[in-house]
Amino acid sequence: MSVDMETQRHALVTGGGSGIGAAIALALVDAGMHVTITGRRLDVLELLAARHPGKMQAVVMDVADATSVAKAFTQAKTQFGPVQILVNNAGQAHSAPFIKTDAALWQQMLSVNLTGTFHCTQAALPDMVVAKWGRIINVASTAGLVGYAYVAAYVAAKHGVVGLTRSLALEYAKKGITVNAVCPGYTETDILRESIANVVVKTGRTEEEARAEFSSGNPQGRIVQPEEVADAVRWLCGKAAASVTGQSIAVSGGEVMN
Repeated sequence: MSVDMETQRHALVTGGGSGIGAAIALALVDAGMHVTITGRRLDVLELLAARHPGKMQAVVMDVADATSVAKAFTQAKTQFGPVQILVNNAGQAHSAPFIKTDAALWQQMLSVNLTGTFHCTQAALPDMVVAKWGRIINVASTAGLVGYAYVAAYVAAKHGVVGLTRSLALEYAKKGITVNAVCPGYTETDILRESIANVVVKTGRTEEEARAEFSSGNPQGRIVQPEEVADAVRWLCGKAAASVTGQSIAVSGGEVMN
């Protein structure tokens, strides 16, 4: 399904080698875009990029490292030109009771989820301003809209992403750039599978029981699929969403309603 675009665009998707990021990258290629996928493991990225030669490229990048981000954006532009669509998808989630959340875990959650979004957005914006066109989509979480117990650091970081989204949307509203967040609920990813495994280990429940617990938070009684998140991102890239900016769109089966 193509997106209604005036011209072919270059989209960069962080954390694009697997899960939601891979689904987004595939959706954007399907929409006719050139796509750069980034992450820390080149082998994983290249497996996906090899399926779309000439349309998708793999670039190593650590979003928490400003030098790595700058180098990656320079490399990405060499083949596909300036980045016109940025999808800040890279993220991590770790759980711990707040009283046992040490400074290292706190900083890790901020560095990857929030500071990484900051670094990549600063790298992408100058070319968007010159072009007078750009799309920035931050993959946040329902944790950016409400609170959850035992993931205080993650929730704080994702709330920061939503706040950054709103501020940038206003700052760049007259420059042809939209900035939005997509906030998935529990989605079928490695992060969810790790969470289910942790519940099994800590509680003695079966995998099926643990999965049912996560599904129960969704009024539809199911886990969100990565492709559903990708479809929301793809829509935000198109002309039909030109007036949509500063929004946090929950893809969660009604778990969170703005």
